[in-house]
Amino acid sequence: MDNNIEILGSLYIVPTPIGNLEDITFRSLKTLNSVDIIACEDTRETSKLLNHYKINGKTLESYHEHNEETKNHYLLSLLKSGKKIALVSDAGTPTVSDPGYKLVRLCLHNGINVVPLPGASAMLTALTASGLPTDKFTFFGFPPQKKGRSEFLKSIANHPFTSIIYESPHKILDFVGDLAEILEESREICIARELTKKFEEIFLGTISEAKEFLAKKDRILGEFVVILSGKEKDKMENNEDN
Repeated sequence: MDNNIEILGSLYIVPTPIGNLEDITFRSLKTLNSVDIIACEDTRETSKLLNHYKINGKTLESYHEHNEETKNHYLLSLLKSGKKIALVSDAGTPTVSDPGYKLVRLCLHNGINVVPLPGASAMLTALTASGLPTDKFTFFGFPPQKKGRSEFLKSIANHPFTSIIYESPHKILDFVGDLAEILEESREICIARELTKKFEEIFLGTISEAKEFLAKKDRILGEFVVILSGKEKDKMENNEDN
């Protein structure tokens, strides 16, 4: 036996529930039980999930946008030593709107086995219930709040396919208000919040109707997925001619 053979570990990309704790696969639970380390966005949130499913004795490593530069190489060294690591986010599929893709990229460039598991995703869950076209769509993540916001709004205003955007509860009304200012008010929009939870809500209507819908609420709670219909081709051509 060659003692110089390097035994590499594996990185598992493990989706977690976006609200309802029952929305996790058997394979994800089996993986979380078997790995040596779980790299997670917030150790407190991940601990709640592990405790719920009685997964005990796991080493949790905090991994998020504020420490990923230093943690990437540390986690890579553990993987090179043969450790099995699960990458999770607070909710949904890791690497979607979080820095996990950088660790995946580093692993692939260093010959580390990357194992993606299918599972929960707020983006796809909302899209399937939006009633808007699903044959072609673009995910834009969270909109910029200051620099580049105007360009972002214009880009989705003129986008020919369904657009998917994430927004926080305290910014959603301003975001829809901004859309109302630059887009035709008849443009269709779906707003989904609290997906898979008790107070799940999915609204489909025009931008002006969505603005009224949100303005009537006493409190706006829950993370939002906003799905906007694509710009009609004939209107795009008319704008180009002008």
